[in-house]
Amino acid sequence: MVRQLRESVGLGVDAIAMMGHPGDEALMPLAKQAAEKGILMTYQNVDPSGVRAKFGGGYVGANLATQGKALAREAIRQFGFKAGDHAIVMVPIGDYARAQREDGARIIFEEHGMTVTVLDGQPAYASDPNMTIPVFSAALNANPETKVIVHSGSDVMNVAEGIAKAAGYGPNELLQIGFDTSPQIMSAFEKGYVHLTSDQQPFLQGYLPVLSLCQTAVLGTGAINQDTGAGFVDTNNYQAVKALADAGLR
Repeated sequence: MVRQLRESVGLGVDAIAMMGHPGDEALMPLAKQAAEKGILMTYQNVDPSGVRAKFGGGYVGANLATQGKALAREAIRQFGFKAGDHAIVMVPIGDYARAQREDGARIIFEEHGMTVTVLDGQPAYASDPNMTIPVFSAALNANPETKVIVHSGSDVMNVAEGIAKAAGYGPNELLQIGFDTSPQIMSAFEKGYVHLTSDQQPFLQGYLPVLSLCQTAVLGTGAINQDTGAGFVDTNNYQAVKALADAGLR
């Protein structure tokens, strides 16, 4: 992502919509270069708030600081978790900008009196989520009393069925929750391997930043700031969004 941003700034384009995953430290010098060249920038999916505070730009995406906490609270409400219940939460430990979402779920579970095992959500898992299967299998083998897994993103939750089966769990024998929707996640809902997800409408995260940049460049309007968190998809309502998720629109 940083390499592509550096190349785009070097090309002298008019505007750039940038994913915030690299974080403030990595993005700050390139945002400075863009500002010096008069390149408009806005951000999506992960909010580099320090960069935006210094060089401006909007943010389109879920509020990660509250999203993970909200997911955990909803899971407690729906599934009736009690103090002493065990959860496994995958947290991208090396990336605080991202980690605050999953770590928020950990915080709420622990405040509720639950026991939490934290697994490190490494960046490589996004490109090959099957790498997480033996990691979860080992954690579940060490903690057979686990009631719920919180996934670190849709890429990993896409292989929820494989995670459960590899650890010896059948449909609805292990609760798996997380973030986003996808065709694979919808299929896992149908088969009983995913049970709750926080929908952050990624289509809007791609569309609205471009709209915002065009409006600013052409009309001089302010940057769009939009929380795309749309609430929760669960076993009771997933069919209402399945067609849109399968089409890549949710």
